[in-house]
Amino acid sequence: MNTLPQKIAIVTGANNGIGFETTVGMVEAGYHVIMACRSQEKAEAAKVDVTKRVPSASLDILLLDLSDLRSVRGFAEAFRARYPKLDVLINNAGILLYSAQTNGDGVELQFATNHLGHFLLTSLLIDLIPDAPVSRIVSLSSIAHKSASIHFEDLSCGGDGGTAYGQSKLACLLFGDELDRRLKAEGKVMKALSVHPGGSDSGLFNDMDEGQREAMKSQIAQLLHSNEEAAKPSLYAALSADVAGGDYYGPTGPEEMSGEVGAAERNPICGDLDVAQRLWRLSEDLTGQTFSI
Repeated sequence: MNTLPQKIAIVTGANNGIGFETTVGMVEAGYHVIMACRSQEKAEAAKVDVTKRVPSASLDILLLDLSDLRSVRGFAEAFRARYPKLDVLINNAGILLYSAQTNGDGVELQFATNHLGHFLLTSLLIDLIPDAPVSRIVSLSSIAHKSASIHFEDLSCGGDGGTAYGQSKLACLLFGDELDRRLKAEGKVMKALSVHPGGSDSGLFNDMDEGQREAMKSQIAQLLHSNEEAAKPSLYAALSADVAGGDYYGPTGPEEMSGEVGAAERNPICGDLDVAQRLWRLSEDLTGQTFSI
């Protein structure tokens, strides 16, 4: 007779970089982790590597392409068919592009992947999350959000990939904060939190050509830290008893690029509730999904 795992977590983008190290940390903490990945082959290889690190690891793989809303809905259906609940959702996966690209629906690809896919995924699964203090929804932002704004009239940001990346990561933080406010308004005790990983070479330079990539890494190499260190804010938000809904964590060293985990600095725009609510409505429109709590 199959017994269901007691603690269940989803990590998006679990096969590499920060997602991989987050998966390691979650299985070490006793969670059964669903590795939500685009590539079955890469996910299988990562599963083997996680198990080498943590022989007791309990893992499952479900395919998910966050840029494709049909894939997100298919993932949610597949998860619901296998599991009766979800304790921790870590919305980790992200892409960074230096070129103008869109998804199949014509939405700027970074906004679609980093924010919209996670918005829809959370909406489709939140009813499975027990309303308990140990239940967590963790959104990954970035220090790139600090100089960003939401370009409501042009989500492509004029084709500037770097600007669009900052926008997408601001959207992730605005979503995490607004979700927390809505949960509290409904009297829920589950926690929505946000984090950023600081600086790490977690595959986010992959869209650059080799010369650009090496130049960028040489400029900021002294500030980068390992993916294992970069995963610590996510793991702290997901596992610590000493956190509150709405908190935002990241490294506390120079430029918030590395260092001990602590409270992170928000772009002041995060205090503009009209912007957060407008983004929420736009996200519902673009996903075709009413987000009910």
